[in-house]
Amino acid sequence: MAFQSSGGIGSLDDIAALKGTGVQGVIVGRALLDGKFSADDAFRIWAE
Repeated sequence: MAFQSSGGIGSLDDIAALKGTGVQGVIVGRALLDGKFSADDAFRIWAE
């Protein structure tokens, strides 16, 4: 079963913290819309 994390993702550090937890993806909605980071930065952090 694949899990995604949603809510509370407000920074690139939050994305990095979820790596290795078994979460298969993150939903960054509001933080991305508010310009806290770019989609490219989020993809880069997730892929590292």
